[in-house]
Amino acid sequence: LSAPLPLSSCPMRVCMDIQPAVSQRAGIGRYVAELVANLPPQEDIDFDLFYLDFKGKAVPPKAQGCNLKRFSLFPGRFIQQAWKRIGWPRFDSLSGPADLFHFTNFIIPPLSPASKAVVSIHDISFLLHPEFAETKNLDYLSDRIHDTAKRAEAIITISKQSADDIHEKLNIPRERIFPIYLGVADEFKASSEDKMQATRKSLSLGKPYILMVGTFEPRKNIPFAVKLLEEMSFFDGDLVIVGQKGWKNDSIFDVINASSCSDRIKTFTALPDSQLVDLYSAAECLLMTSHYEGFGFPPVEAMACATPVLSSSGGSLKEVCGDAALVLDNYDMSDWLEKAQSILTDTELRADLVKKGLARAAEFTWKQTAIDHVDAYRKVLS
Repeated sequence: LSAPLPLSSCPMRVCMDIQPAVSQRAGIGRYVAELVANLPPQEDIDFDLFYLDFKGKAVPPKAQGCNLKRFSLFPGRFIQQAWKRIGWPRFDSLSGPADLFHFTNFIIPPLSPASKAVVSIHDISFLLHPEFAETKNLDYLSDRIHDTAKRAEAIITISKQSADDIHEKLNIPRERIFPIYLGVADEFKASSEDKMQATRKSLSLGKPYILMVGTFEPRKNIPFAVKLLEEMSFFDGDLVIVGQKGWKNDSIFDVINASSCSDRIKTFTALPDSQLVDLYSAAECLLMTSHYEGFGFPPVEAMACATPVLSSSGGSLKEVCGDAALVLDNYDMSDWLEKAQSILTDTELRADLVKKGLARAAEFTWKQTAIDHVDAYRKVLS
């Protein structure tokens, strides 16, 4: 028999929890799917991608050169409830051993004491703005987040603003926090005139429109956007809002239905990315009124589609937009009306924002996101 290889020549093993990518399409699910799809091959690191799939119906993301590990002995809900309620079974007893585990969705589940883990805490808006959070999720995250932060060898987050918030609120040393920007998918680019018109026709969007993209939930501050539309005497087009139905949204739809401009507010709760690209491309501008964002996909997606952006500064939005958007630090209606009129009517300003926006969006790539994750793994493993 040949002699065993020295330990130093054996590849390190990183096991990533990819459950969000098989259970949800947007948000964290998109982050995980794009991350694993763009992981660069490494001679010294093997990647295991673990997920729960009792019925065998899950569709894992494409991941070249990675080892898919599906656990199917028990329903995923049973396992997840057991983790929450009794702290069992240990994750590595299901996934197998690894030199490093990466948990992608805020919380580290039960794990053998000697195991090393990094965790993605995308933002802590639930601690900074608990009034906007979904109640059950708020209770669960608030109860577990401090323990997770202490157990993690490192925390990966999605902006410098989120890193600052985690450092201050969770009392985590800065050297253990890795701010890594997210990317913009390749399909987000300016659509052809024919595609834009076809999508507009299919969705009955005949008028010029301002676009909002985001989950229907309180943090997005949709009622402010409705009020802004009502006050925009210089614009007789529509407000188009695209996003999944979230939580605490009954009052949001009440505001929309009661608005004096309700017939000019179009809502879509399920659109494929191909149509979303067309909507970005055809919009007069993207409107982002959020109270807080850990990163904020819509502004950079709109920029990539050559659409100017009018945004709040909530959370990381000023950081992410840079000088490529009109960004407001307050919710003074007169300020928003002034900026909205400028972005809709000043052709020179629009051209400048489009040019800067395209350059800014090009800085955010999933390839770089994946490279930065691998760098973080190496620093922890070393």
